[in-house]
Amino acid sequence: MSKNCYFCKQGTLPSFKEPEVLKKYLTQRGKIVSRERSQLCAWHQRKLASEIKKARIQSLLPFVVYES
Repeated sequence: MSKNCYFCKQGTLPSFKEPEVLKKYLTQRGKIVSRERSQLCAWHQRKLASEIKKARIQSLLPFVVYES
């Protein structure tokens, strides 16, 4: 696993119950940030993507952010 991975260092898993942590891995428009930019290992990047999708379904995170 990557030594730069935030979740490996913390010893935790991404959770949909913590939307403030998940927001760090979204762009301004609400897209999931790539693994190269997020500095996560592959395993945690896959977990992060599924937890973001769960949070979106439960309305904790927006699907799309519209800028007017």
